Amino acid sequence: MSNTIIDTNFNFPRQKSVYKGKVREVYNINDEQLVMIATDRLSAFDVVMPKGIPYKGQILNQIATKMMKDTEDLVPNWLVATPDPNVAVGHLCEPFKVEMVIRGYMSGHAAREYKAGKRMLCGVSMPEGMKENDKFPEPIITPATKAEQGNHDEDISREDILKREIVSEEDYLILEDYTRKLFQRGTEIAAERGLILVDTKYEFGKTKDGKIVLIDEIHTPDSSRYFYADGYQERQDKGEAQKQLSKEFVRQWLISNGFQGLEGQSVPFMSDEYIETVSDRYIELYENITGETFVKADVSDIQSRIEANVLTYLNR
Repeated sequence: MSNTIIDTNFNFPRQKSVYKGKVREVYNINDEQLVMIATDRLSAFDVVMPKGIPYKGQILNQIATKMMKDTEDLVPNWLVATPDPNVAVGHLCEPFKVEMVIRGYMSGHAAREYKAGKRMLCGVSMPEGMKENDKFPEPIITPATKAEQGNHDEDISREDILKREIVSEEDYLILEDYTRKLFQRGTEIAAERGLILVDTKYEFGKTKDGKIVLIDEIHTPDSSRYFYADGYQERQDKGEAQKQLSKEFVRQWLISNGFQGLEGQSVPFMSDEYIETVSDRYIELYENITGETFVKADVSDIQSRIEANVLTYLNR
């Protein structure tokens, strides 16, 4: 097994605080910049799995930073530099407490809700007569509230977001506009690679001067679901499962092993062999999504490599 990075405890110059999310660890530098480290942790059903996935953090970070650059003409983002394969540095932002989820197809959570008989998701109606993985007439925005550590993100409607004053109406209209623009660009990029961008989520924050910017990750396999375009319609017509590029294969493996993150359930054992197959799938995801060959970083001592690269950047 390759070395993985599961946890960090750095103490960078002018460091004010550190926030540890499910996958990323964010260091506040002098209330001006954030150093975001993508670990190799794997989260599914809002539960962090006990073992790391080799190269996963590098893959997520490199896809996200590439996609940020590919969309910065449409929507401003927080990114300033990438001093290490696992690290992004950007402007300090106050995050909005909602995730902007947008769905072009009825898959994943939307399909599970639909199968349960629901025709409304986050205040948005879903047409009758749809099959799993069918395309919606128009992409739908189904926001979720950002969970504090350990809690599930929850579906929420636009009306409730405004009523509870989680986001002002003026800001929310911008979030919706940015979400639709990013999804359209992501759809075009995916199509160039022979992929369909099925659904994704975006997170936004406000800079100190009040500008709304895209933060966190974008169009990665952790935040997005992709199908292969080739054979999509044929599989739909036959009622077959779609060939997909996303973290969904991990979720399906967990479900088949009796785990959906519910109370009383235990995470099934993940053998080293299974972990390696997950790592291989993530590399496949990277190469398909970016159209580039994945180059493995030196993982002989990931902690020291990251620390040295970040210190070099900060001292510049």
